[in-house]
Amino acid sequence: MALLLLLGLLTVCAATPRDLSGKMFTFPQETNTAHVRLTASRQDLRAVTVCFRSFTELQRDHSLFSLATPSAANDFLIFKSAADGVIHVGAKQNGADISGQHYELNAWVSICSTWDAASGLVQVWIDGKPSSRIFVSSGSNINGPIIIVLGQEQDSHGGDFDVNQSFIGMMSDVHMWDYVVSPHEIQNYAHRFVGFTPGNVLNWRELEFQTVGRVLIEDEQWSIT
Repeated sequence: MALLLLLGLLTVCAATPRDLSGKMFTFPQETNTAHVRLTASRQDLRAVTVCFRSFTELQRDHSLFSLATPSAANDFLIFKSAADGVIHVGAKQNGADISGQHYELNAWVSICSTWDAASGLVQVWIDGKPSSRIFVSSGSNINGPIIIVLGQEQDSHGGDFDVNQSFIGMMSDVHMWDYVVSPHEIQNYAHRFVGFTPGNVLNWRELEFQTVGRVLIEDEQWSIT
């Protein structure tokens, strides 16, 4: 009975989509288990845009967004390298290190990344500022079953987490689209402008998810400047 109670406390399922407006996921410790699994509304993606906000003091490698399918553990990956200002973006098992972006520690950072199968180009936007567009992989869609994980990097479909790549900090406002969002819309997201269009694959205001391990859902905290 005690074990069942513990499992109930550590794993929370949202059977129906939940509005997380004004909330954030808090990942308070380094583990190879704690994560959030997100349910995608589409399983065939010819393009991807992912946006979210994160807050961390980590200076080591850590995963920010991990999408895997049975055929590819890194079908779409956003990964912060230990190297200053370097973010790795992967699609279809290929990737690129994108440098020169300002990734501030102990502050809320808006991160968006795009990829499309036709051109094979990826791009990263940090706080509304774009990187160069870089080729990684083209010619084939991302096909499900899709598993999306926050807090860990998937080295296999849904698992094989590495504690040294785990995320510690807070995340909020996670959205995903099955097309390349325009620069104007990304600016709207980054600066919280009225008229921002929520994601049609993941929508923070209608999010279906499961938390595993010690992940908290708390009221969001925003820096006052």
